[in-house]
Amino acid sequence: MAIYRRSARPRFTLLVLVLTSITLVTLDYRGTGSSAVETVKGASRDALAPVQEFSDRLFAPVGSMVGGILHYGDLQAENERLRQEIADHRGQLHQAQAVERERQALLAINALGSVQDVPRVHARVVSTSASNFELALEIDKGADAGVVEGMPVVSGAGLVGRVSAVSQRRSTVVLLTDKTFGVGVVLPSGDTGVANGGGFRADLTVDHVEPDTAVALGDSVVTSGLQRSLYPRGIPVGRVTAASAPAGALQQSVSIAPVVDLERLSFVTVLQWTAG
Repeated sequence: MAIYRRSARPRFTLLVLVLTSITLVTLDYRGTGSSAVETVKGASRDALAPVQEFSDRLFAPVGSMVGGILHYGDLQAENERLRQEIADHRGQLHQAQAVERERQALLAINALGSVQDVPRVHARVVSTSASNFELALEIDKGADAGVVEGMPVVSGAGLVGRVSAVSQRRSTVVLLTDKTFGVGVVLPSGDTGVANGGGFRADLTVDHVEPDTAVALGDSVVTSGLQRSLYPRGIPVGRVTAASAPAGALQQSVSIAPVVDLERLSFVTVLQWTAG
């Protein structure tokens, strides 16, 4: 039966290293054999280098882990601070973009050439309503600002609707797509008609267009502004999306899509216009 014995090599190596250390201390103390001492010291360092490297690799992760544990709270706080700074910068960017959109909207409204001479009240949209009963929005200006029921309301693109109710600081605006809404319009040919709301996200229909009137898809339709009209002349209303004249019909079937994006309104202008 084979008997396994521990090798004596590790013990012998350790003994040699201990004896070498004692010898170096003794020689160094006596101040003799300096060159020999240095030679032996160098050899000892070389011999111990692999052991030192191994121990460094072994204990370095432990030291890093301990340091990480000790500084974990500081790192967590720093990460939270950086996250807050990023959130603040994003908030400032969104605010700047919102301000720029509002500025562009106001500039567009002021540039609406057809109503340059009409007194106006700028207002912010505070809420919207889309129901089976009424398509409307609420604005933050009322009687205190000179708003009166029946006044037309526009955006930079064109007609939005008319004021249907007024309180001291708020007003309700019925949208031109509401089924109760009607406005006199004129086509590029010069022929007139009446545009009526078709409901939520539906085109308006234009009545009283003669069968022989030239109507093309994409034609711009504006307010007619005829005598005693509730709306000044020339306000864009919509663009033709469909037109047909069946044989024997007394009028054409014309549909127009609003030029204003009624679902993304931030600012509107109330025109202080009275029918004359």
